[in-house]
Amino acid sequence: MNYFFSKNKPKDECGVFGVFNHQKAASLTALGLHALQHRGQDSAGIVTSNKSKFFAHRGMGQVSEVFSDKSILSKLEGNISIGHNRYGTTGESALKNVQPLFSEINIGGLAIAHNGNLTNTNYLKEKLIKNGAIFQSTSDTEVLLHLISTFKGNLLERLIYALESIRGAFSLVLLTKNSLIGVRDPLGIRPLVLGKLGDTHIFSSESCGLDIIGAELIRDIEPGEIVIITDNGIESIKPFKKTFLRPCLFEYIYFSRPDSILQGRNVYNVRKKIGNEMAKENPNDNQIIDAVIPIPDSGNASALGYSKVIKKPFELGIIRNHYTGRTFIEDSSSVRNLSVKLKHNPNVASFKNKNIALIDDSIVRGTTSIKIVEMLKNCGVKKIHMRIASPPVKYPCFYGIDTPTKEELLASKFTISQIKDYIGVDSLKFISLDGVYRALGFEKGRNHEKPMFTDHYFSGDYPIKLIDQESGVKASQLSLLIEPKK
Repeated sequence: MNYFFSKNKPKDECGVFGVFNHQKAASLTALGLHALQHRGQDSAGIVTSNKSKFFAHRGMGQVSEVFSDKSILSKLEGNISIGHNRYGTTGESALKNVQPLFSEINIGGLAIAHNGNLTNTNYLKEKLIKNGAIFQSTSDTEVLLHLISTFKGNLLERLIYALESIRGAFSLVLLTKNSLIGVRDPLGIRPLVLGKLGDTHIFSSESCGLDIIGAELIRDIEPGEIVIITDNGIESIKPFKKTFLRPCLFEYIYFSRPDSILQGRNVYNVRKKIGNEMAKENPNDNQIIDAVIPIPDSGNASALGYSKVIKKPFELGIIRNHYTGRTFIEDSSSVRNLSVKLKHNPNVASFKNKNIALIDDSIVRGTTSIKIVEMLKNCGVKKIHMRIASPPVKYPCFYGIDTPTKEELLASKFTISQIKDYIGVDSLKFISLDGVYRALGFEKGRNHEKPMFTDHYFSGDYPIKLIDQESGVKASQLSLLIEPKK
């Protein structure tokens, strides 16, 4: 697998969206993808069906760029549609990998959009190629299409076979000539929700995709569930023998939009509670802090919760420029250190000659943190006490999050004291993993025997076997569904 590493923050792979039974299905899907833009900015695509033909448009860039011409959406006919935003973790960033992928198989046309990452792609791909399969992309999603096409039976039987063959974290939306299908992995690691707008049903990676079109959130798709929507109604199928809800913890900390609701929890409120817990874990902070400054935007909610507990003012000491797009700064030593000001600029009046708590959601490589700390010091801040609204990120992710290798993760090679010195702050504290769990409503913290969330990037506890990452894996192991600890 080829992993594209972000320099400063973990990145989620993508967002998916699907619409069934609406005359403007493509337009609703484009709006939904726009609301899910934070989940992927590399590319976007939409496939529709008018129950006799399929129509598609895909392109590199953000939704507003790919669908900038209004005539494009008018050509995407039909009342069934699926769409995809991509941030590539597996496969290169190229047009051939833009989803939804589409294929004509012997039971009809099929389009698929995938959020997540498979952990046995290489094994399955090698096996399929030996049996004559021809791959046209480097995306792990194409493996699913090949598995579906090579098995005999109806679409549901083929889909179940494919799902039982793969390992990893995934939420899928699939489109046939006359149906819309949503799928979530057996641990529910990647999110997927079901919504309704009149007689129209919608799948979305997050509830904010429903909000933009005025749809009602019905429920989360359950772990290991297949939901099939046709003109005859909705059918729910649970083919996996063992399932256990263990969603991605980083969705609450960083990935999801703060206005989204995941598993009944408002993300914004969770982040504020994380800030509350972070303050409770550092009871003397109110004696050393004059003002609380978030690194926008992901640090905002936690900073609010933190400031409320320590009873110090919340200040917008750093102003974010939301219109930077892709950087145009040349990679030369004379200007690269100025690049932080493309996105962040100091609001000096809010922190000059003050001791501040600088709040961020995470530290990965520390590149941006170093630049922001240096910028604030140059503008007259007295002391910087950095507080991080997640535990140290020590382990890479292989379930659809783009993180650096273990060797590149700052917390995997340095102690907290060493990270403090490396970044250049006066003190550095991370919230504990138990503190995050308490913010999510589990007063006793993490249940180490049966964790409620997927948190391997903090704990090293990978709930699904990393087949492609390990050597000497036997084929018989593929028949075993990886279950959580009992």
